Amino acid sequence: MKSIAISGSVRQNVGKRDTKQLRYEGRVPAVLYGKDEQVHLSVSAADLRPVLYTPEVLFIDLDIEGKKTKAIVQEAQFHPLKEQVLHIDFLELSDDKQIKMDIPIKLTGTSPGVRMGGVLVQKLRKLKVKALPGDIPQEIEVAIDKLKISDSVRVEEIDIENGKILNNADDTIVSVLSSRAFEPLEEEGEETEGEESTEESGSEEGAES
Repeated sequence: MKSIAISGSVRQNVGKRDTKQLRYEGRVPAVLYGKDEQVHLSVSAADLRPVLYTPEVLFIDLDIEGKKTKAIVQEAQFHPLKEQVLHIDFLELSDDKQIKMDIPIKLTGTSPGVRMGGVLVQKLRKLKVKALPGDIPQEIEVAIDKLKISDSVRVEEIDIENGKILNNADDTIVSVLSSRAFEPLEEEGEETEGEESTEESGSEEGAES
């Protein structure tokens, strides 16, 4: 699993006034919990961008004034109107304690159904995985090289080593649909236009008479 280093500073005060000042300085209030007591800290908003604005899954090497900890972002709170990060919850990792993470899906191969004119529809982009930190995969590969038109891959068909997928087994990950499925919509549109034209012609004839 890829990691990124972030430095943090312990917060001496945790009131609203201190929080407002931190954000003004370009820092984000945060809390680290997991093994020991909760630690209130702050981190640079700029340091969080590579973690929050990427499809990749990253572990965080968190350095809090010289004390190093491996963690993940458990939750991030954003301003409702801006892209500003308001608060971060870090979860400290233990080698012997399972965690839950959303892992991106990578489609592999080429679908014969798509080559025949079908449409590839990916309904799930990530899968929720439960495993020990050392067993968390960077991504989950889903092969589509056998998918013909009307075929699909469901969650129950995917296995990961030393881990468990928590999504519903019946959930569809990816499917190949016939392009003909979209034709009725076009035909309905054409009929509607034809009906409108007939009505307009009738109106014009009535006006002339």
